[in-house]
Amino acid sequence: MPWVALASLTDLAERNVIGVAHEKLRIALYRVEGCIFATSDTCPHQHARLSEGEVIGGFVECPAHYALFDIRTGRCEGGVTDRSISTYSVKLEEGRVFVMI
Repeated sequence: MPWVALASLTDLAERNVIGVAHEKLRIALYRVEGCIFATSDTCPHQHARLSEGEVIGGFVECPAHYALFDIRTGRCEGGVTDRSISTYSVKLEEGRVFVMI
């Protein structure tokens, strides 16, 4: 699996999420306590974009039905679904955010 540059570190504000696309894949990138995380950008329940949700601690809240997903593990911690989301490995190089896809 290749490392793909998806954003600049300056694109990510602390305690924020952005959505990015690579080919047909939608990925949400987070910056929490100075660390960068990557998950699927799609809620498994109603396919809402998690990048439109709110970051609460180490979780992202789905904007459609308020389920909370752990951005480190992908595990759903409450809401109308118990399905997890995918997570991806992240690395920083020269101010760029790379995700293993």
